[in-house]
Amino acid sequence: MAKNLATKILEAHLVEGELIPGKEIAIRIDHTLLQDATGTMAFLEFMAMGVERVKVELAAQYIDHNLLQTDNKNADDHVFLMTAAQKFGIHLSKPGNGVSHQVHLERFGVPGKVMLGADSHTPTAAGLAMLAIGAGGMDVALAMAGHPFHLPCPRIMGVKLTGQLQPWVSGKDVILEMLRRHTVKGGVGKIIEYYGPGVATLSVTDRGTIGNMGAELGATTSLFPSDHRTKEFLESQGRGESWQPLAADPDAVYDDYDEIDLSAVEPLIACPSSPDNVVRVKDIEGIKVDQVIVGSSVNSSFRDLMTVCRILDGRRIAPNLSFNINPGSRQVLENVAAQSGFMSLLMAGAQIHQPGCLGCIGMGQAPGTNQVSLRTFPRNFPGRSGTRDDKVYLCSPETAAAAGINGVITDPRKLGELMPWPNIQNPEKYLIDDSSIIYPLTDTGGVEIITGPNIVPFPEFEALPEELTAEVVIKVGDNISTDTIMPAGNKVLPFRSNIPAISQFVFGQIDTEFPQRAQATGNGVVVGGENYGQGSSREHAALAPRYLGIRVKLAKSFARIHKANLINFGILPLTFKDPADYDLLKQGDKMEFKGLRKLVEAGATEIPVKVDGREIATLLQVSERERKDLLAGGTLNYVKQGSV
Repeated sequence: MAKNLATKILEAHLVEGELIPGKEIAIRIDHTLLQDATGTMAFLEFMAMGVERVKVELAAQYIDHNLLQTDNKNADDHVFLMTAAQKFGIHLSKPGNGVSHQVHLERFGVPGKVMLGADSHTPTAAGLAMLAIGAGGMDVALAMAGHPFHLPCPRIMGVKLTGQLQPWVSGKDVILEMLRRHTVKGGVGKIIEYYGPGVATLSVTDRGTIGNMGAELGATTSLFPSDHRTKEFLESQGRGESWQPLAADPDAVYDDYDEIDLSAVEPLIACPSSPDNVVRVKDIEGIKVDQVIVGSSVNSSFRDLMTVCRILDGRRIAPNLSFNINPGSRQVLENVAAQSGFMSLLMAGAQIHQPGCLGCIGMGQAPGTNQVSLRTFPRNFPGRSGTRDDKVYLCSPETAAAAGINGVITDPRKLGELMPWPNIQNPEKYLIDDSSIIYPLTDTGGVEIITGPNIVPFPEFEALPEELTAEVVIKVGDNISTDTIMPAGNKVLPFRSNIPAISQFVFGQIDTEFPQRAQATGNGVVVGGENYGQGSSREHAALAPRYLGIRVKLAKSFARIHKANLINFGILPLTFKDPADYDLLKQGDKMEFKGLRKLVEAGATEIPVKVDGREIATLLQVSERERKDLLAGGTLNYVKQGSV
């Protein structure tokens, strides 16, 4: 039978199980990716396993999130990451070298490889035909130690692309179209594979943009074929030897289908405060804009930034508007500068920042009260910008530049009245400077890992008890993101390696008393709605609540990565058998889980719960391996038992 590309790559890396959607499989990992907001904890987990050197083909640690040094914490942790990377044989990208996803695309990505990254936007590498999957730090630490990655076998959704994008429309509009059609839940449990004649019209960096924001669909990952455009990009990076052709077989079969005529895609924009709140730009023209940011983890490539440079060339940013540029990498910055692009930005009045995540993770660049911010970022969850009740829109670089000139949301196609369409292409040969990448040492015997005062040992968690009496500490609604559970930003992220400290910020955006209430309760339950835990891969959204005493999260459904993180730290991820029971629960309800441990040991799918005298049915839908992790009180406990 003709096979799609995702199936081919999965088959080549399959270690355990069968490729039956929903059944657990294990796959071999070739590359691992860590960034500094997740890397410190992942290193602590890796060190607890007692492994002397990473066991994957290539492991990379990037410092791109926590770049603000308001005190000693981030600087100390950077030294920890650098020395740990040297000790364990890991590539280290220094602060200012760029965002992990852009740099990996440029310098390390290889078609057909499988990558596991402790960042939900790891699927940016889809642009190079990598099967790149976001996960929690614990799963990445296990992969670095040589263990396969376990996951439910995804369905493969084929999206056929035809036609060609019109002037002033780009890859960002394609993924916004996908979000408009399928919502933030539409990709859950799926790999989104793009194929068809329209694929060849998209550059690798446009494909990377689409892959990056496939995470906003809830997808396991996204995938593009490796074709002549892939070869062009690798050759432009001086890495042509890494190329190989990869594609689905003719007449390949997919579990689900969709089709997009690229020529019919219009400029789109995601309105506050969800990536799937998508409308046509022309339908909301005229809204006053106070801030524009181009770059960070998505839309920060050479093509994206040079497009903005050409649009702004000889023009000025509108009065009372802040226009910011966050290059994706030092390489992007150097190549745009070499073509005099940054002079256009400076003369236009733009602010140019160092390559890094910055405002995308709430690390600076917060908008003012009631201000409208247009960003080419992947997410606009409430408060993620650092400002409560923010008004963040997501758009393409073209739409961002149009707003920068006019001071209001503007359909970028109207720029055609002022100037020719820039139609920027990526360089045939990039200027390449790898001086900010520290390559692994062969002999690491003399390397000492330097641990600063902000590094706190990994907390110890007890095994699952025989029975559990707990209390509902908080009840939340649908599509709760990990930003809501565990906020980011410059006040919180410096404590990423200090669980007692960072736990005091859990649910801080919506309930500042949650940490104290959870600790006072002892054994706590969080009740949620649909798609609980969407968004970032940050395992702190599971680890910190576990530290506070949360033993159960009961929701209508879970996002994939967050559910896996809950299991990794011994929190039971239960779902309602009857979603209507959600309405019966409230904060403060007492819950009794009789014979809990025996039920989990016996493989029970249904877990009865007594709530203030009545009984409701909940479901524990986990694999046999995951049950063992839960029984042990978490994956690290199970690993220490020598069972993995």
